[in-house]
Amino acid sequence: MVFLLRCATKPYKPGKWRFNSTVQMAGPLKKGLSNILKKYPDDIVILSSLRTPITRSYKGGLKDAYPEELLSTVLRATLAANPNLDPSLIEDVAVGVVLSELGGSKAGRMAANHAGLPTSTSFYTVNRACSSSLSAITAVSHQIQSGMINIGIGGGTESMTRNYASKAIPIDLWPELKDAEKDVKDCIMPMGLTSENVAERYNVSREDQDAFAVASHQRATKAQAEGLFEKEIVPVETRFQEVNKAGEKVGDLQQVTVSKDDGIRTNASLEGMAKLKPAFKKDGTSTAGNSSQISDATELGLTSSIIGKWVGSAVAGCAPDEMGIGPAIVIPKLLEKHGLKNEDIGLWEINEAFASQAIYCLRKLGLESAMEEGRVNPKGGAIALGHPLGATGARMLAGLLPEMERQGLQTGVISMCVGTGMGMAGLFVRE
Repeated sequence: MVFLLRCATKPYKPGKWRFNSTVQMAGPLKKGLSNILKKYPDDIVILSSLRTPITRSYKGGLKDAYPEELLSTVLRATLAANPNLDPSLIEDVAVGVVLSELGGSKAGRMAANHAGLPTSTSFYTVNRACSSSLSAITAVSHQIQSGMINIGIGGGTESMTRNYASKAIPIDLWPELKDAEKDVKDCIMPMGLTSENVAERYNVSREDQDAFAVASHQRATKAQAEGLFEKEIVPVETRFQEVNKAGEKVGDLQQVTVSKDDGIRTNASLEGMAKLKPAFKKDGTSTAGNSSQISDATELGLTSSIIGKWVGSAVAGCAPDEMGIGPAIVIPKLLEKHGLKNEDIGLWEINEAFASQAIYCLRKLGLESAMEEGRVNPKGGAIALGHPLGATGARMLAGLLPEMERQGLQTGVISMCVGTGMGMAGLFVRE
């Protein structure tokens, strides 16, 4: 979930590291496909990615792991895999975290140092709900672009098992806000109800949602069987305590190695989805099957060769009670900013917080045919893989870049809706 971003002074050569010694200010915004694809000495480049497996909360293989444990594991593995990189060159680390105590800042800093990063490498966390890790990657890119740092890491981590007791709704809240105007109160509306609003307002049927969910699981099943996730995943050695339905321990604490995503339903079917009851509203259409899974994960990116570059990011707001439409608002904003059209984008990763909002966004953006062609979420999305809030954007980028390489595509966009009513999107190029 964390990526290394670097500003080169000369075209990159494997094994050689060159950085500006003076402050380098951002150049003019690059617009148009040909300009975006060109290599420039001030490009913000990305090194290849690693992540932990994504596992089911409360039941999956990483349910007993700590988020900082996952972060430290993947950081250590990345440093070990890149012996030519002096860790002291890494100046700052930004990690998206939504739920952890104290915003994850102290535990995250401890994890980074424990992984082998020196005390000269600073650390901070970012919280923009579901887009926290994309926000962290963007923040580090801006730091490099402005000359504040030369090299940094950006990504995210989350343990929904350990930190989702409040369902991401504040417990100790100023009472005046609870009785304020609608858009204020709607910021703490349960996400499932926002999904129901999107389904009702934009005519997304239960049948369409179930079919979308099955397709997500089928794509993820195929990708896992073909080994398409293996390049991304760092196995995690941790502990696992089996418990019964009452939460009582069963057997002894086990030491386990988790190496695969375990939330994918390999036998997902329309018949099975149709049997599930609405999860958020008595007569609703959003179920546990066509909504994203609550998951635990961490990802990191860093190797000795450049695989892509960050081009730009955009954010936009929308009504809190239909927060899921965020990608449909922010993606056109991102493309317009860079002088691009839909057909200029080779691959799309659009977060599947709920099938209702994902379907609406595809329809609104005119991406239904791209979905059918396997250019939107080709390896499945959050419905099959999970949605660890602070880590989702980096998980999407970790999947996007190798898939762009596999399909021979040059441009990609990741986008997600954001709780309280927002959308965020990032534009990337494969090199």
